[in-house]
Amino acid sequence: MNLFRNLLLIFSLCFFNPCISNSAKIESKGLDIVFKEGTDNFTEFEKKLATDILTDSEKEIRKLLPNLPKGIKVIVEVVDWDIDEVGGVTGRAESNSPSLVLIQVSNKFPGGIVSALNAGLRSTIFHEFHHLSLGWAIKDNKFLPEIPVAAAIEGLAEVFAEEYTGVIFEENQVPENVDGNNWVKEILALPKDADYQKWMFQHPDGRTSIGYRTGNYLVRQAMFNSGKTIVEISNISPSELLGLAGY
Repeated sequence: MNLFRNLLLIFSLCFFNPCISNSAKIESKGLDIVFKEGTDNFTEFEKKLATDILTDSEKEIRKLLPNLPKGIKVIVEVVDWDIDEVGGVTGRAESNSPSLVLIQVSNKFPGGIVSALNAGLRSTIFHEFHHLSLGWAIKDNKFLPEIPVAAAIEGLAEVFAEEYTGVIFEENQVPENVDGNNWVKEILALPKDADYQKWMFQHPDGRTSIGYRTGNYLVRQAMFNSGKTIVEISNISPSELLGLAGY
C-alpha cells in the first residue's frame, strides 16, 4: 500500500457492505474471490482475467512464502479513482483472521479496466499477500504501528512485489536527488507516537510516501549488505532488518 492506495482508501472508501449476496463469487483451492457489484460492474471477460491473475499469483506466492494463510478471501471492486501512478489498481490487507484482502480497480486507467488489471493487479496482490504472510493488516495487526516498523514491513512487501513481478512504481522509490540514508535516519529519530499519516502518506513539507520509499531503500540496502534474497529476509524482525541495512 502506498500514498495513493492508502489516501484513497482512508478518505474515499466506505467499507464494504458485509452483505455481498449480489456479488459474483468464484472459489478456487486457495482463494475465495468476490467481485463486488456497484454502479460500474466487471464484465465476464474482466472477471475471468482478474481470476486468472489472482489464482496464478497465489500459486506462485505460496511456493515462495510458506507462511501465507491457507484460506484467503479477495474482494474486488471497480472504482473511478485516478490511481495511474500505481498501475490503476490499489488494495490493502484488511484482516488476518479471517484473511481478507480488498482490491480496487480503476475504470479511469488509460485503456480501461482490462489495461488496469494487466498493469497493476499482479503487483498489488504480491504486495498484499506478503503482508498476510507476516500478519501485517489493518485489523488484528501483529506488529507495533510505529513508523520504523511500518517502513520496514512496507518495504519488504514492495521489494517482494518488484522482484517477482518486475513492476516498479516511482511512487515507491526514494527520489534520485535524495540520499536515502538521510531519510532512514530521520525516521529512526521519530518518537514512537509520530503521526502515521504524515510519515507514511502525505508530509506537510510536500513529500509523499516517505515511509514506503524509505522502506524500499532500507530493504535494498539490507539485501546488498547481506547477500540475502528478499524471501530470505522476509521473516526477520524489523530491528534485525535495520541491522542488516547497517543501522
